[in-house]
Amino acid sequence: MTSAEYLPLLIQIILAAGLAGFIVSLSHIAGERTKRKTAITDTPYECGVKTDGVIHTRFSVKFYVTVMLFILFDIEVVFLIPWAFIYRDFLASHISILTPILFFLGVLVLGLVYEVKKGALVWEK
Repeated sequence: MTSAEYLPLLIQIILAAGLAGFIVSLSHIAGERTKRKTAITDTPYECGVKTDGVIHTRFSVKFYVTVMLFILFDIEVVFLIPWAFIYRDFLASHISILTPILFFLGVLVLGLVYEVKKGALVWEK
């Protein structure tokens, strides 16, 4: 690869770093600061009625299972995007990738059916 092919990537990296630096600088310049420290300014901002008892309750395991399943299926679906981009190139080369895609989707569907049958997606049991 020639260095000219890396130019768009370099421009994107420079723009991203420049934008990040600009936003941080603007926040520092325009941000509100207090000159003196008091008991009120040292505490995090809270509104409403003060809570009684435990503030941070533990989440149910069901919540974590649902989140892990969502991430699992979401990441697997992301693998379909490259296939969508290269599908035309494979067709031009007379290589069928439909069978691997259907196998991948079949595994996804089987996993989802298994999770539904086990009741992992039922929130209240």
